[in-house]
Amino acid sequence: MTNQINVTAIIITALVVLGVIGAIYFGTNIGRTDNERTISVTGNSEMTVMPDQVVVYLLIQTNNISADVAKDENARISDAVLTELLKIGIERKEIETENFNIYPEYDWINGEQKFKDYSVSNYVKITTTKFDYAGKIVDAAVDNGAIVSYINFELSNAKTNEYKALALTNASQDAKKKAEAIAEGLGNKLGELVSVQTSEWNYGPYRLYDMAMSSDAGSAKEATTNIMPKNLDISGTVTVTYRVK
Repeated sequence: MTNQINVTAIIITALVVLGVIGAIYFGTNIGRTDNERTISVTGNSEMTVMPDQVVVYLLIQTNNISADVAKDENARISDAVLTELLKIGIERKEIETENFNIYPEYDWINGEQKFKDYSVSNYVKITTTKFDYAGKIVDAAVDNGAIVSYINFELSNAKTNEYKALALTNASQDAKKKAEAIAEGLGNKLGELVSVQTSEWNYGPYRLYDMAMSSDAGSAKEATTNIMPKNLDISGTVTVTYRVK
């Protein structure tokens, strides 16, 4: 009788354990099946837009063995450039000092570092929506002792935000269309959005002139002759995951 009770108890215990394992396995399987029934796709968008501003980057650089003299000379040239820019119709709010540095320069002579002079650099950015003013800006800068570092066709902050939103919206729509096509091709329907893994957008100014690629200051003046704005390329990318019904 005792042996019969023990056998019954063992059978009941085994059934309970198997039931728990089965429940765990079944629950886990549901999760896996749900996870596996998804589609991940990447949507893309590309567009070409017109810039709404031209930006001229200037460098005003002076050198002297006296830091004060170098700084004063730099200030004189900067004031002359500013005066001329205002005279041709550029507004003060369109002129911005990006960086200002004073540092000693050295030469290596017979393996030793020897003081040479002090260098003062003033980096100025001029932004205007009047494309035909680029040549006037370059003339005002070069004729008064400044160096044109480079000239860009760019987007204003307002246009940058507008096109960024549009590029990512178009990329998202492209991703959804791809996911719908894949689901339909597999005999299913597209479900809800699960996640957005990445969203990126790319835009680069058009470089009209670069001092590093030119031999003299006259090249900057030549680059702004009969200036015409160039198109800018913008792209957006979105990677998303949808459930499949």
